[in-house]
Amino acid sequence: MSLRVQAEREGRPRVVTPTNTEASGIPGGGENSDAIALGLIGDEWNLTIVRLAILEGVRRYKDFRDRLGIANSVLTARLRHLTEVGVFDRAQYSEAPRRYEYVLTRRGRDLWKVLLTVWAWEAEWVPEHTETLPSAYHTECGSPFSPVMRCRICGDPVGLRDVHAAIGPSGGFKRSTPRVPTRRRPAASSSGPGLVPQTIELIGNRWSAAALAAALFGARRFTDILTLTGAPPAIVADRLRTFCQMGVLETVTRPGSGRAEYRLTDKGRAFFPHVMMMLEWGDRWFRAPEGPATLLTHVACGREFHPVLHCSVCGYQLHGTCVRVGPEDGA
Repeated sequence: MSLRVQAEREGRPRVVTPTNTEASGIPGGGENSDAIALGLIGDEWNLTIVRLAILEGVRRYKDFRDRLGIANSVLTARLRHLTEVGVFDRAQYSEAPRRYEYVLTRRGRDLWKVLLTVWAWEAEWVPEHTETLPSAYHTECGSPFSPVMRCRICGDPVGLRDVHAAIGPSGGFKRSTPRVPTRRRPAASSSGPGLVPQTIELIGNRWSAAALAAALFGARRFTDILTLTGAPPAIVADRLRTFCQMGVLETVTRPGSGRAEYRLTDKGRAFFPHVMMMLEWGDRWFRAPEGPATLLTHVACGREFHPVLHCSVCGYQLHGTCVRVGPEDGA
């Protein structure tokens, strides 16, 4: 069973009371957890900064600047935002002169799963990168691996057709779309690090993310995607054309009607684990007081779906401390 759109007029699903005391709620009617996660993870500089902090232990402003070759104004703005949303704690390490370092919080360290799914998708489906993506190794079995998404409850592997999604108490496309206008970066542009170009093409713009979400929810026709996203028709047409050029969507003519439908390709469906890990991270740390933005059910076991990642080689569940990215004999 594929993801299906549940119209808001059909009635709101039951309200789920927040149980995670570590989550920081947001006021009703504002951006929900999906929008916050998309706004943060859809920024390529944010992803790159977090990657350096998680994989290489970078903490200090100068070290970030030297490693990234980033403008001071851009780095300052990103570090300030990542601190405000609780990904980093700003800790003083020098009194004279007064200087600070940026220490990952539990919320920040929890992004390793999101980074891993980005890395895995780009490595398999995107051949062009500014630098070669290193392999990921599972230290428990010592093998290079790909992450496999499974249901936390029953342990079965899960793909796009195995999950039913419905609009949650704080959901809806309006609240799930980041409020801050974003701009797509042309592929040849040097205004970003360029490490995960197609991921950013998919989720690095508010309307791109909304169009992709509509496709994952099962919308196939242009008019359906237009209605769900609320984006201007020219923007929807541009995003769908770009997704087709990327090989994420393909057009299929409906028999008898002659109308074109947009359907996910294997490449598009392979992006699903990243979306699930991103939404899971957002719901864990930014769930709204009225409940989750998206209600997910694993069709096979009928339970609320929470994704976990397992090693494709040994089958064990992955943990951040057991994943290494780099040369086989590297640190």
